[in-house]
Amino acid sequence: MSIAIPTLIEKDIRCGKARYETYQTGMGGQSVLVVPDQSYIIIFGYDYSPAGGGFFRQSVQPSVGNNFGLNTFRELETQQISFYTGQAFHPFIHHVNMVSSQTILDRNPEGLATSLMRTEELDNTPQNRSAYIISNRSVAITVGLIKRVELNQAAAIPVTDKTPPNLTYGGSAATPNVESIYSSNLANPPSQVQPSLKQFLDYGLGGVPGNAQDQAFALPDQVDGLIEPSQYLQDTFGLSFRETAACNYFLNVHYALYTNQTPEALG
Repeated sequence: MSIAIPTLIEKDIRCGKARYETYQTGMGGQSVLVVPDQSYIIIFGYDYSPAGGGFFRQSVQPSVGNNFGLNTFRELETQQISFYTGQAFHPFIHHVNMVSSQTILDRNPEGLATSLMRTEELDNTPQNRSAYIISNRSVAITVGLIKRVELNQAAAIPVTDKTPPNLTYGGSAATPNVESIYSSNLANPPSQVQPSLKQFLDYGLGGVPGNAQDQAFALPDQVDGLIEPSQYLQDTFGLSFRETAACNYFLNVHYALYTNQTPEALG
């Protein structure tokens, strides 16, 4: 198994207190893992096969020094999974690698390459993540693609007791992002603030922006937020891509099912 069962959960399974379960979903970006009444679950990991399998792009490079520029599949290179339990929200962002190879098409009389064929394809090898998410309610699982992030404010970080010089960016000449927006097309998009949402004023960066949060995640929005993957395949490449299994994502959630009330110590 790609995800190891935590020792204490394995003991519960062995003695009959819990049952090992998997939940596999894919294609559409919204799923709900149903938790039975008078029960709770502990999600301890998942396997994620990213969307974009089977895609490739080929370009002829007439001279070795040419650049190819931004990849046309960049919407598929950042993908997000989130779990909402009704009490907590857990987002996970995955970067998906592009794999490149080159084939020499022509050489000059000296044997040096003068023409190359470059092939790029998305690596949708399953990615594994461990987690520890407890819920006694059904869990909403949302999957999508992230195309862009907008810089809303950049600023130098002052020296504070939390950002000492040399060890951190405190007092350096760098101007990192201190407010970024992932879903700016929404009416009131959340902004990720840094270095921290709590005590934001300590860094001399002005008032706390409206709808601020300190985690990096996108919200559903087909324009510039979290893009629903199955519709994206059809809108961008055609219905046949939406209906090709390899092009779609697949997600397998590993969890333990307990058929009793959630203990206070775990809730």
